[in-house]
Amino acid sequence: MLQKTAPDFPTFPVIPSAGPVAAWLDPAVHAALARASGSLSSASALLGGVDWAVHLAASPGKQLDLWRLACEQAGELAGYAAATLQQRAGLPSAGVEPPAQDRRFADPAWRQWPFSVMHQSFLLTQRWWAAATQGVWGVEPHHERQVAFAARQLLDMASPGNALATNPVALARTAEEGGMNLLRGFANLQDDWRRTLRGEPPAGSEDYAVGRAVAVTPGQVVLRNRLMELIQYAPTTEKVHAEPILIVPAWIMKYYILDLSPQDSLIKYLVDQGHTVFCLSWKNIGADDRDLGMDDYLNLGFRAALAAVRAIVPKQPVHAVGYCLGGTLLAIAAAAMARDGDERLASMTLFAAQTDFTEPGELGLFIDEAQVSLLEAQMAETGYLASNQMAGAFQMLRSYDLLWSRLVGEALLGERPRMNDLMAWNADATRLPARMHSQYLRRLFLHNDLAEGRYPVDGRAVTLQDLRLPIFVVGNEADHVAPWRSVHKLHHLCSAELTFALSSGGHNVGIVNPPGAAAGHAHIHYRIATRESDGVSLAADEWHAQAADREGSWWPAWQAWLAVRSGAPVAPPAMGSKANPVLAPAPGSYVLER
Repeated sequence: MLQKTAPDFPTFPVIPSAGPVAAWLDPAVHAALARASGSLSSASALLGGVDWAVHLAASPGKQLDLWRLACEQAGELAGYAAATLQQRAGLPSAGVEPPAQDRRFADPAWRQWPFSVMHQSFLLTQRWWAAATQGVWGVEPHHERQVAFAARQLLDMASPGNALATNPVALARTAEEGGMNLLRGFANLQDDWRRTLRGEPPAGSEDYAVGRAVAVTPGQVVLRNRLMELIQYAPTTEKVHAEPILIVPAWIMKYYILDLSPQDSLIKYLVDQGHTVFCLSWKNIGADDRDLGMDDYLNLGFRAALAAVRAIVPKQPVHAVGYCLGGTLLAIAAAAMARDGDERLASMTLFAAQTDFTEPGELGLFIDEAQVSLLEAQMAETGYLASNQMAGAFQMLRSYDLLWSRLVGEALLGERPRMNDLMAWNADATRLPARMHSQYLRRLFLHNDLAEGRYPVDGRAVTLQDLRLPIFVVGNEADHVAPWRSVHKLHHLCSAELTFALSSGGHNVGIVNPPGAAAGHAHIHYRIATRESDGVSLAADEWHAQAADREGSWWPAWQAWLAVRSGAPVAPPAMGSKANPVLAPAPGSYVLER
């Protein structure tokens, strides 16, 4: 049974020294609370709100500053409203400008009265709440971030753009089309609701069927166990680099984010550049897999795959690549190999993967003792974290982009966004086993065991300081899941040669970053710099100031980095081996499981 002081997840969470009634009743009640609250801890939110409110009540100076700010903003709004009525020139520049990433008021219609006053009032209110929720003397930082996040969520809900009567773009569209946009919008909402009830993917996903439109790079499954399938991709060049590449994707996602449509496929790109590529495809687990833990993902996943790759391509070191949680697992595995003198890796590449979790970004809003305990109680009943729970947390992090703008477009304007391969992949979510997810949250997020040298592998702690192999790390400028400054911290945890690339885009778009405007990536850019082995490590912002900005995709720079660290080209290896015979064509069967 789980002890709250231990970062582990046996079969059911209990409180140490709890009585016999509390041992079975309290977890059941907490699981019911999780279902009722969408797996969000009301206790955590309440504690944050009380902490902020009590300290604000005891801060008369902050209250006076907020009162002064409210009066100033009221004067600004009144002046703007009067100027708008008089139709003075230069009005847009006189008002409050939204943040650069906020596109909801970009249409010129929002500059016309009375909508100009509405959107200015909203932006001023946003600024006031940003000031009110930050800088209150004595508030615990985690609680301050929670309150600020909650205020943003409520304000996003109250945006004038979300309602027909206060959205000039929607009103104009309704007048032009005689209300047909609203009929289409109602039909869109009905279709979405029907699909949700039936557990069906979003409209348009059928155009991106796995194995027919995405995940189509030719290959063969050469290993299958209860946790993963290993895919070996067929060569497309006469000669290949001697050292193979092994990709470890996150099991939070399906592997084919790295093998989307051919023009967006990183795997195809690598194969076409003469690399022998292997990739894990994780099983979409069920209730029977509740006891799978991080050690299982290490042993049945990475270690089993590495042994198979070495059997198929013998005597060659392997370039290992990890994405997100798969990258964290790879860092753990590489540290254990370095500790044990295992030299089977030629290099390690991490995509948007954190190794220090002290600053996990906004995802940390959902991770504290109250929240983790609530999830553990719910997972103890189901055996896993459902895919919609993870998706809901990510949706809240970008509520305007992923929820409100979509509702405005589909319901008020009657416009269905055209589905693309990345959107279809994003809807193809996976489940996480209970034991693994609890260990991941406790050992890494709450306790930061990996960065602090306490993470156990085979009964002994590993340390990233043991790493000596060349490392390539990719962070993403707009990443809400693995903020690039957090990813950058690996510089301070090991002294190995480390090349860091900062890509434009978010957690997914920054990685699915193919060269060429033809793929719809005309404005991508990246920064890159190398810290030599035992060299001086710069702070993240210093690094950013010194690394030159380059136009285009980072893929070619990474491929060149791999090529320099590879031997002379050789004939491609056979597909599979005697120990790892071909089992089925790619993409295999695990990726098709829902």
